[in-house]
Amino acid sequence: MDDSTGDDARRDGCRLRAGVYFFYRVATADEWHTVAPVFLGIATFTWFMAVATVLHWENFNHGHHTFYLWVFLYALTPVLVPAVWALNRRTDAGARSDDEVSLPRVVRLFGGALGVVVTATAVVLFVDPGPMVGAWPWAVSTFTARILAGWFALFGVVNVAVVRDPRWSAARIPVQSEVLGFALVLAGAARVWRNFDQTNPLTWGVVGGMALYLLGLLALYALLERRRTGSGADAS
Repeated sequence: MDDSTGDDARRDGCRLRAGVYFFYRVATADEWHTVAPVFLGIATFTWFMAVATVLHWENFNHGHHTFYLWVFLYALTPVLVPAVWALNRRTDAGARSDDEVSLPRVVRLFGGALGVVVTATAVVLFVDPGPMVGAWPWAVSTFTARILAGWFALFGVVNVAVVRDPRWSAARIPVQSEVLGFALVLAGAARVWRNFDQTNPLTWGVVGGMALYLLGLLALYALLERRRTGSGADAS
């Protein structure tokens, strides 16, 4: 495994740790709407992975047991995850309590616009990963570029889904998961900074953009948690 492949594995591991936290919150959640937005992002990610698997079928070691696990996972989850979302959606009437804290309108507009742009970009890069392969801050293959596009799509779709519901309770756990995910990715990037092309302006744009977004999430979380605590809403 070369350095760039190892770096990709570490970054994926950071995202998967955030996923473990999210599914822990799913298992302990009392209300579906508090975790629902992320399921739409996960569904999108599984569709990207399924198509990437077909497009890069020859890249896999067909004799290894992990190949069968991968194929099983991305044959099942593109159907299973949307089904779970659809079945549980009926349990949420969308009602708001009198003391429900809402996302600020400017946050919903910015988050929705960002989500649309990121999702559209992810689709374009998935269809034609060539520009990403040539310009990305670290070395990526066509297959890896498509995997990254899947992660971008997950992030974009979650943002769009979150801001469609004005309730802070619907955004709180997704924001927690994003904070953890971005913090781990940035910590991982710091560890392997030597492998980034530091002469590439996109390197600073990607890493700096993630850092600024993380700071914005932390500020938003602190603000709305103060409002939620002051309103007497459930602190779970």
